[in-house]
Amino acid sequence: MDSGIMYKISKLIIDQRRLIIFLSVLTCAISGVLYMHVRVNSDISSYLPEETETRVAQKIMDEELGVSPMVNLMVNNVTYEQAEDVVLPIIEETEGVKSVSISDDKEHYNNSAAMFDVSLEDNDDVNELLAVIDDIKANLSDYDCYSNSPNINDSVQQIEKELPPLLAAAFAVVVIVLLISLQSYMEVLIFLITFLAAALTNMGSNIIFGEISSVTKAIAIVLQLALSIDYSIILFDRFAEEKRDKDNYHAIIHALSKAIVEISSSSLTTMAGLAALVVMQLKIGEDLGLVLCKGILCSLLSVFLLMPGLLIMFSDKIDKTQHRSFIPDIKPFADFAIRLRYIFVGIFVVCAAAGCVFSAKCPFSFNAVAVDTENPSTEKEIAVSRIEENFGPTELGMIIVPSGDTDKEKILLNRVSELDNVTEVTGLSTTEVKDGYTLTQEITPKELSELVGIDYSACKLLYQLYGIKHEQYQSIFSDTADYRISIMNLFEFVHEQSELGVINLGESSKKQLDEMYQTLSDAKSQMQGENYSLMLFKFSGEPDSEETYALIEKIREEGRELYDEVYVAGNATSCYDLEQSFSADNMRITLITIAAVLLVLLFTFRSASLPVLLVLIIQGSTWINFSFPYFTGNSLFFLGYLIVSSIQMGATIDYAIVFTSRYTDLRKSMSAKDAAAKSLRESFPTILTSGSILTIIGYLLGIMSSNVIIYSLGFALGRGTLLSIIIVLTALPGIMILCDKIIAKTYLKIPEIGEIKLLEKGE
Repeated sequence: MDSGIMYKISKLIIDQRRLIIFLSVLTCAISGVLYMHVRVNSDISSYLPEETETRVAQKIMDEELGVSPMVNLMVNNVTYEQAEDVVLPIIEETEGVKSVSISDDKEHYNNSAAMFDVSLEDNDDVNELLAVIDDIKANLSDYDCYSNSPNINDSVQQIEKELPPLLAAAFAVVVIVLLISLQSYMEVLIFLITFLAAALTNMGSNIIFGEISSVTKAIAIVLQLALSIDYSIILFDRFAEEKRDKDNYHAIIHALSKAIVEISSSSLTTMAGLAALVVMQLKIGEDLGLVLCKGILCSLLSVFLLMPGLLIMFSDKIDKTQHRSFIPDIKPFADFAIRLRYIFVGIFVVCAAAGCVFSAKCPFSFNAVAVDTENPSTEKEIAVSRIEENFGPTELGMIIVPSGDTDKEKILLNRVSELDNVTEVTGLSTTEVKDGYTLTQEITPKELSELVGIDYSACKLLYQLYGIKHEQYQSIFSDTADYRISIMNLFEFVHEQSELGVINLGESSKKQLDEMYQTLSDAKSQMQGENYSLMLFKFSGEPDSEETYALIEKIREEGRELYDEVYVAGNATSCYDLEQSFSADNMRITLITIAAVLLVLLFTFRSASLPVLLVLIIQGSTWINFSFPYFTGNSLFFLGYLIVSSIQMGATIDYAIVFTSRYTDLRKSMSAKDAAAKSLRESFPTILTSGSILTIIGYLLGIMSSNVIIYSLGFALGRGTLLSIIIVLTALPGIMILCDKIIAKTYLKIPEIGEIKLLEKGE
């Protein structure tokens, strides 16, 4: 853009600084209110493509079916008799508990530990459900107990607890790094005000998306801070330069007119990497990518519009709070790096080649529970570990089939129960009403009489009445002694007629029937909808193992023999769908990120070779980064890989750009070695400031968060950023020198007279 136009735009911004500051304050206030109304989604499977089995099954369950909130409660050091006679009644009496069950099989009692299956009253408020669990534990305070709630997602609540200290630590890191690297204490305050305005605007404007993921909420603000801090530094450096021969007013206008282009170019590579996340099949990438891209734009606007006014407003205080920079001159290291350039380049090439091979063997996990965070700080993670010690890993699966044929459902449940590793099956045909009778079991009048204590002759009359209402019998005088009706249909009929006053049962019989009807009603509301029925099964094994995938496929095969339509849902199916989307997303993100960054660099340097060299440098550091899990044997959660691979390329390539920009300018007037050494010294403060912030914040995310996604992302980001810094400071200078001739011959424009020296050998 023409420098005259940029000057006019900058002058307009400075002249309207008071209005801009007022509007910024107003925007922050509005954003703060809007932020409170942004919904948070903690279910990662809900971001799967619509056509996946997990999403289809989830849609059916949301529309027709619903499994009550369940808790696996383990009580240690009790006999089975104590568990059944003492502990179980305590749980049952807790307000909010719907039902409790335990049996003496190995899946529910082992090593003096009792496992209770607890169903809670239906409630959409996770906080209230967690309160019920806390009440259960409080009532069992005399016992050593652990709980795991497989279908209660409390990750939002956990993130809410961890976010304030995480943000505090991140801001502390930024303040410390800026105090060390900058030369005025007032600068730090201006930087923080500028960023807080950008962050608040970004968080509040998330209302346009309706909801964001819990992962996005947890990391967006700290990543926005780490990725955009450069913009403030660039503007202030320009302002400091212009102040040497201009007054504050004209200095900031000139500084802003130059910084807009420079900062915009710097932000493009970052946004290119983030934009690649948007095309992921797994829509959580789109969620995070859009929020972070918007965050970068908010940071740009805050730096371009708000910060210039603050610099003028506090210019006197900036001068009064000057101190020396604590970043040392690295001339000895720069000379050392140039002397050993061939060794550093060789080490990088070998490590990058090895990283390319071993990163392809990185052990990925698609099950959040399976990732060892090395810091199981949440009670839930500890409970899962303790429960698995006694009962092994147990997973819950769901089978959804067309409703209406209870005989087929019973056949399918029987077949599933016989499969390896399946420990328990539940459906309408297995739900016990009383004394071994199940809901779908057909009984005679005599059996009904024995079951609920109604006179036999009255039961026969009930059957005749049922037959009349359902046109099932040819004559009301037919002998109904041998007729069989399912308990489910019969109880619904009796309850309906009793409520209408058609039949009048004794008080005792009515009470029993009402209790059984409640059991029926609860089971049916969960397991039978208008079009579909739900069956549950428990199995032992890891949800993302080949053995489990084979089990799920076998269940599908059994279901397809009986039904035209069958869905298997649960954590295992979700893991499988996530794994399938990962393969395509990985390739798509890598190619789009590289292509976008290459395009930005092509316009930045107008060179055919420099973009390729810089991308190879950062891609090499990415390969090295993701080879670490292979050697440590620790699984990496797949989502951390996808996000960091794009951020590392889009953000840390700025370090290479900072060095290369100085190198190409200095190379016009000095030899390749001298230009590389001086570029290293001049770019070091910027690389150190920005890189150390992103590195430390990455490690903070990994250390302070118990969320597996954030843990994996944090450590991978911290390690990747540190590797990029090391490689840029050691290998890149040597690569620039070695490729000096190639760089000179591949510029896409006719060189100016000063640039002809690039064609000289010059050592």
